[in-house]
Amino acid sequence: MSGEDQKDGAELAGSTAGPNVISMPSPAHVRVLLLDDDPATLLLRAAILRQNGYECFPASSVEEANELIDSIDVAVLDYHLGQGKFGTEVATELRHRRPSVPIIILSATLERRFGGVEDMHLLKGYSSVEDLLSALRALEAKRRGAPVVVDARDFYYSRIARAIGVDVLVQILEADGTWVYVNEAAAQYLGQPRDWFSGRNLFTELGERLRDWRDVLEKVATSRETYIDRTRRGLLKEPKAEEQTATWSVLAFPIMLHDGSNGVVLSARSLD
Repeated sequence: MSGEDQKDGAELAGSTAGPNVISMPSPAHVRVLLLDDDPATLLLRAAILRQNGYECFPASSVEEANELIDSIDVAVLDYHLGQGKFGTEVATELRHRRPSVPIIILSATLERRFGGVEDMHLLKGYSSVEDLLSALRALEAKRRGAPVVVDARDFYYSRIARAIGVDVLVQILEADGTWVYVNEAAAQYLGQPRDWFSGRNLFTELGERLRDWRDVLEKVATSRETYIDRTRRGLLKEPKAEEQTATWSVLAFPIMLHDGSNGVVLSARSLD
């Protein structure tokens, strides 16, 4: 097993430990083709999907996968199979024979640009089992021949937040202060569940508690400059009791949002 596959398997194995994975509801009788040339990874991934209600059809080669094409609802294909073989060979055949079946490609790098017949691309070692299960649920309607638009915004923004760090408060906002995304640390700090924020406006909802970030957000979004503040001010107008002497590092930097507009990533971390 390669180092990348070991990393992929370890992450999948680690993800099964949490209670949310096993208990997440999935549609019954969805038949999933799993293609991977590594037996351990194939066995592990099949076990996880079966625990979540999916019927799995494992294959370790392009030839085996092509024989199963007529029996499946969704295909999950490893990109690099070794010995000059690629999962995209199966994707091409599947799209030719059964064009309504959704396809998910798993790869270890982003070096190759996927723009062919695949519906979705997940990055091995960084995409967790929850991402795969979410992708399967989102694409499941295609087995009925209906087109599906996959909303990948949360996946995209969560990767930005993960790169910054789980202990950092991360908010991603439109230029006018409308929340697009917050991570769990920011949601807990601001006292609301994560799903409360999306589409609401920072200044309308929490303006009395937070410092006025209007000028900062507007300038960063329009000028594409970066704002850095390392003072005792933090995010709040009045710091919490335990933060009276804390020094904060607050960073705001520009980002292009999912709709192509200019937005801002506002991150904050107490240095004490």
